[in-house]
Amino acid sequence: MHVQEWLETVPAVAVYALVAGVIGLESLGIPLPGEIVLISAALLSSQQDHINPVILGACASAGAVIGDSIGYAIGRKGGRPLLAWLGRKFPKHFSEANVGSAERSFQKWGMWAVFFGRFVALLRIFAGPLAGVLHMPYWKFLIANVLGGIVWAGGTTAVIYYVGVVAEDWLKRFSYLGLALALLIGLASMLVVKRRAKKHAAQGGDATPEPAVATD
Repeated sequence: MHVQEWLETVPAVAVYALVAGVIGLESLGIPLPGEIVLISAALLSSQQDHINPVILGACASAGAVIGDSIGYAIGRKGGRPLLAWLGRKFPKHFSEANVGSAERSFQKWGMWAVFFGRFVALLRIFAGPLAGVLHMPYWKFLIANVLGGIVWAGGTTAVIYYVGVVAEDWLKRFSYLGLALALLIGLASMLVVKRRAKKHAAQGGDATPEPAVATD
């Protein structure tokens, strides 16, 4: 069976559920490739009529917001011991250096760290649990969480979807080459944003940290 024919047999609801689930778990604090899954699904929606990009973006946004909220609740209850446990389980992502860098970003930028952190893989994993550990007021976290989730998930879906539509002729002639090219374009744009965000985070880390986020 041709790859395209196989993709047409994948139920749309399975794609929506997979995207929402992976992004939700990543936002909760589990290191998963949520961004890659979203980009792949958005490209798929541009080539398969049975996958609605609007529904896909909505499911991705819902997964991001719900996952972050659960992560916030877990971080609020677990506190510092939770970060230590995560450091032992996922030393690459939750190392002391990474936690310290993320914490300085939160102390400096507050709710904006939650919003812009959605666009950076490492901060996307940290945002919910760390905001809870630092006792960021929930209403501030919720506003930044909802806005960041919608802009990131909806924006990524829209951009990659239209990249796929524009590249449709290429995809018909060179299916694998075109798909790889479109995916690389999307990933490259994300890497540029991440690199700049990490640079700003590093600059913020060199500055004197401000007092921790006030408790509610």
